[in-house]
Amino acid sequence: MNLFNVYPINPINIVRGQGSLVYDNHDTEYLDMYGGHAVISIGHTHPHYVKRLEDQLHQLGFYSNSIEIPIQKELAAKLGKVSGKEDYQLFMCNSGAEANENALKLASFYNGKKKVIAFTKAFHGRTSLAVAVTDNPKIVAPINETDNVIFLPWGDETALEQTFTDHGNEISSVIIEGIQGVGGIQVAPESFLQKIRTLCDQHNAVFIADSVQCGYGRTGKFFSQDFASVNADIYSMAKGMGNGFPVGGIIISPKIQPAYGMLGTTFGGNHLACAAGLAVLEVMEQDNLMQNAATIGEYLIKEIKKLEQVKEVRGRGLMIGIELPEELSDVRKELLFKHHIFTGEAKPNVVRLLPALNLTKAHADRFLEAFVNVLNQ
Repeated sequence: MNLFNVYPINPINIVRGQGSLVYDNHDTEYLDMYGGHAVISIGHTHPHYVKRLEDQLHQLGFYSNSIEIPIQKELAAKLGKVSGKEDYQLFMCNSGAEANENALKLASFYNGKKKVIAFTKAFHGRTSLAVAVTDNPKIVAPINETDNVIFLPWGDETALEQTFTDHGNEISSVIIEGIQGVGGIQVAPESFLQKIRTLCDQHNAVFIADSVQCGYGRTGKFFSQDFASVNADIYSMAKGMGNGFPVGGIIISPKIQPAYGMLGTTFGGNHLACAAGLAVLEVMEQDNLMQNAATIGEYLIKEIKKLEQVKEVRGRGLMIGIELPEELSDVRKELLFKHHIFTGEAKPNVVRLLPALNLTKAHADRFLEAFVNVLNQ
C-alpha cells in the first residue's frame, strides 16, 4: 500500500530533536524556526514533558469520558490560571479543526441561529464546518459548501456593521483569528476585535476567537485577542497545547450552559493528552515563556525590519511573517538546504516564523545571520 500523496515532501528524515534543534538520519543539525506548524511550544523532547507522559503511560493510557478523569479537572484549573480565564469551561477534543467545529456548533445551539461571519484569507481547518468558514475554495469540497457563511473583508468595520444591520437576527457567530496564520500573519486591528465584541453583544451572536495558531502564549499574551482587551465567548485551541501530542479544545464563556449529549468525543481529554497539556502549561508558567516569546519576538522583528530587501514584517511575539519581493521566492529553500533552518510560508512570498516559545537569543541570532546571508547572496 502507498501513502495517499497529498503533501509536497522535502527529502529530509528528522529522527530526533532537543529544544529548538532537530537532527536528520545523517545526524545533520537543523534549527527549527517553525515548530512543525506552531505545534512545538516548549521545545522538542522537553524533559518535564517526556516524564509527564511517561509517568502517565505507566499508570493508564486511556479510558473513556464515561468515568471520572481527575487529570482533566487538573488541566482545566491550570489552564484557567495561566490564561486568566478561570470562570470559563473546558471541552477537550483532538485538533484545531475539531475545536472550531465544536465552537461553531455550540454557538448555534446557544442562540438557535445559522449564519456565520468569517473573513477573507481565513483558515479554520479542513473538516466540514471548519473548511466552510475557510477562505480557500480549493479545499472546500461540494459537500462542504453552504449558504450559511458570509465572508467579509479583513478589518472592514463598515462591512461588519452593515452585515449585522442586514442579517443580525440570523447571525449565530463571528469567527476570527487574532492573527491570521495561513493568511500571511495578518494582525487583527484591536478596534476591529472590539467592534466584533460590541456587535455580538447587541445581536446575541457568539464571538469565536480561533486561537489554534495565535494562542497559547505565542504572541506574548495567552490569547492574541487579549491585546484588544476584550473577551471572546469561545476560544478554540490546539497546536501548541500539546507540544506534539494531539490535543485540542475550546474554552467556553459561563453564559453558555452545557447539556448532556450536546458535545462528545472518544479520544478528547484522554489521560495522555491531559498529561501533555499539563506539562506544557507547567513549563510555560515555570519558565515564564510568554515573556520570553514577547522579548525574543520583539528582538527578531526589530532586526528584520532593518533589512532593506524585506517589504514588510508583521506579527507579535514568536508569530512573525516576513513579506519578501517575488524575486526572493527561493529564500525558504536556501535557508533549509544551505543553512539547515526550517521556516514556514504563507503564499505567495511570506516567510513564517513559529518557533518554540523558549527560543534563545543565540538561536534567534543564528537565524538572522543565515537570513541576511541568503538575502545578500
